Amino acid sequence: MYPEHAPQAPAQRTVEVHQPTPLPPAVAMPAPVVPVQASTVPAVASIVLPDGRIVTGYAIEPTHPEPLAPKPAVSRAAVNVALGGVGFLAVCGGLLLLTTFIAALTALITQLITLAAVIFGGWIAVQVFGASGHKGGTTVNIRKAVIKRNHFHQ
Repeated sequence: MYPEHAPQAPAQRTVEVHQPTPLPPAVAMPAPVVPVQASTVPAVASIVLPDGRIVTGYAIEPTHPEPLAPKPAVSRAAVNVALGGVGFLAVCGGLLLLTTFIAALTALITQLITLAAVIFGGWIAVQVFGASGHKGGTTVNIRKAVIKRNHFHQ
């Protein structure tokens, strides 16, 4: 069993007391005085915050970056060659897509023609081989019919 879980009477426990160690006081060394010309000292500004605190500091002038050096002009021929290359790549990509589209369209038309041939062939087969007892149309008994002025009467 662990010693901290062992049953002990309150009088038998040992108590360690730690006292803080005082630090020696810091010796403040005065900052060296640097002579500054009066014209370079910026003005001190104070701002009152909404909660009542006052912040004091120096106003900082925004820095202006140096102007960029002018870029050298690009020749007109170089621009035309670059645009021509981009146009050629676009045309090649378009032609590749066009040929792929034409191949897919040809395959679709071929499948539709095959489907139509299978359906029409099935319909023909049903007409030829199905229902041979009744041929359809109007049945006329010619022996009993009387032909009068190009009309059949019964």
